[in-house]
Amino acid sequence: MRLIELRLENLRNISSLELQLDPRINLFIGSNGAGKTSILEGAYLLSHAQSFRSGQINALIGRGAEHFSVFARVERHAGPVQIGLTRAAGSWSAKVNNDDASSLGRMLREYAQVCFEPGTHALISGGSEERRRFLDWGAFHVEPEFMARVRAFRRALLQRNTLLKQGCRDLELDWWDKEVARAGESLSTSRSDYFHRYSPALIEAMACYLPELGEASTRYSQGWPEDMSLEQALKETRGSDQARGFTSRGPHRTDWGIQFALAPQREHLSRGQEKLCALACVLAQARCFADSRGEWPVIALDDLSSELDVAHQGIVVDTLSSCGAQILISAIDIPACIRAAGVPARVFHVEHGKVRTLL
Repeated sequence: MRLIELRLENLRNISSLELQLDPRINLFIGSNGAGKTSILEGAYLLSHAQSFRSGQINALIGRGAEHFSVFARVERHAGPVQIGLTRAAGSWSAKVNNDDASSLGRMLREYAQVCFEPGTHALISGGSEERRRFLDWGAFHVEPEFMARVRAFRRALLQRNTLLKQGCRDLELDWWDKEVARAGESLSTSRSDYFHRYSPALIEAMACYLPELGEASTRYSQGWPEDMSLEQALKETRGSDQARGFTSRGPHRTDWGIQFALAPQREHLSRGQEKLCALACVLAQARCFADSRGEWPVIALDDLSSELDVAHQGIVVDTLSSCGAQILISAIDIPACIRAAGVPARVFHVEHGKVRTLL
């Protein structure tokens, strides 16, 4: 999968920008605050409809503007496609080949990008919500019905939680327990299937980037006890759920993780090792996508030089170059690993939201 052309309008400090990208390595250099990360972020929006940085999505709209928009031409095995995304008045509009997309999800299926950036370590050190979101993106791209299953579960869960808050009768809850269980077990099966595809790639990546920690293993929790159905789990906790006013078991409590023979607890990892774990998670997801779809997603590496030491920078770039993935890298200057290896790259200098091509 390749980004051939990327256009941004009113995205943070970028008022208008059009780029022709190299099919292999694209390097965006410049001082802090120049707009390098915003370029990677713009491409990421076309794959996730959310930023990898914290904050409200409407905060991405440039000062004084009423909307931002992102457009791209993409080459894929399935054929070229043009996609566009606009955010205005608190809502999205999406286009595929200049036609309005039937849904946001319809557009998001056309392009895939993963990203390693300073906040990615939350996959290791953060809460379960971040890990579920990460897992769901992977499942979305390998199972066509996945988002329909997510929506069905969310609707049922919302209704049950509303009834719990209202103190409704057990008879009504009996019916919604069945609906939550039906939708929840379907969603959970999709997630579990994806995780079992993803897990071998993750273990292999950990062996590459953190061999000093010994053999890695994964864990997966579906969100309720493995020895009972979801409906049974909901009935067992109904009293406490009524007291709290929300559902305490189900796929909205799914979590996963990884541990090492020589570092069985997350607290045993240094900050640098957490970063390498998070990097391995992202690259394993890219590998899993490639194995499922027959092509690599676009891979963004934000602030590469400050997030990884030179040795690991080199491993990442060499690995991704050899597999043929397109890479978008941001850094203050050309990373040492690229200088040393003489890896061909298209270099863009970014300053005050404007870009000029250097190489």
